[in-house]
Amino acid sequence: MAKRLTCFPCHRDVGSLKFHETSFDLLKDLLIYLNKINKDNLDGLSKYSGSFKQKRLVEYIFLITQELRLDPTVGYHAVELLQRFMVKHLTDTLATIPSQGAHADEATSYEDVIFDNLKDKFPLILFSCVQLANKLFLHRHMIDTSTAVQFLHSLGLSVSKQTLLESELMVFKGLEYRLNVLNPLMYVEVILEVLGHNEPSIPVERLYRICHHALQFITLDQTAIYESLLRITIQCVSPTREQREKFVTVTEDRMLLGAGVIAVATYILCFKKRQQVVCELSHITGISRRSISDFAHVTLVHIVGTSSSAV
Repeated sequence: MAKRLTCFPCHRDVGSLKFHETSFDLLKDLLIYLNKINKDNLDGLSKYSGSFKQKRLVEYIFLITQELRLDPTVGYHAVELLQRFMVKHLTDTLATIPSQGAHADEATSYEDVIFDNLKDKFPLILFSCVQLANKLFLHRHMIDTSTAVQFLHSLGLSVSKQTLLESELMVFKGLEYRLNVLNPLMYVEVILEVLGHNEPSIPVERLYRICHHALQFITLDQTAIYESLLRITIQCVSPTREQREKFVTVTEDRMLLGAGVIAVATYILCFKKRQQVVCELSHITGISRRSISDFAHVTLVHIVGTSSSAV
């Protein structure tokens, strides 16, 4: 009997990604590792988690990667780097505001100065995250400093090479020199690889193409999608602040996102296999079939709603 993975390879281009080539032992180790990383991330969430993944910011990053003809993974990776850097930067900076002996208006003044300075630097910080993400994939299309400065000038940002390099170094230091974070596409690829191992009849190569579109849609429209999912989960149209705060562990759960993306792709590509796939995804990730199905249904409703409004 073939071995099955019940716990929890990172490739890139849609056309060049090869499935069914990773050994069972390596897959098993990767699944355990990714599951641990996901749990550790959920255990250490900041109150600012998700604050820098709004639609406009994600759109900017995706458009930059598209304009510079970078691999799509760079965009997802840059979103994660931006989120991690900004959360740490804000947490560390706001912690320097005097808390004792200062009047409320003085504290507010400190915060205003911090956010004003951040507003001026933010476009360059965002671009620096894209640059750093791209440099992780050395075998891909690289953007040298001259090209980067020229591109920024075309966007109306007048910066020098020195300023750009200083910005990248600031972000790099702020991330504590750790750039190899796990982005959502990696989770999709890992779970899909395991799905293909456990259920060889599932057309994972074809699903992978649909997954790219589904993940992009969810990433761009995640605020609305997770809001709908929250309301379904608590069965209430007006969630309390406490309920929203607790739900952050759902919005930041990469394993749920990966399984949900694959479920959405299955509903679109091979509807008759949806129950089989959802069952297997639950088996792989440890997430309930109900949770995966709810995620897929909510996303599909938003996809259909967006398509209908565009007609």
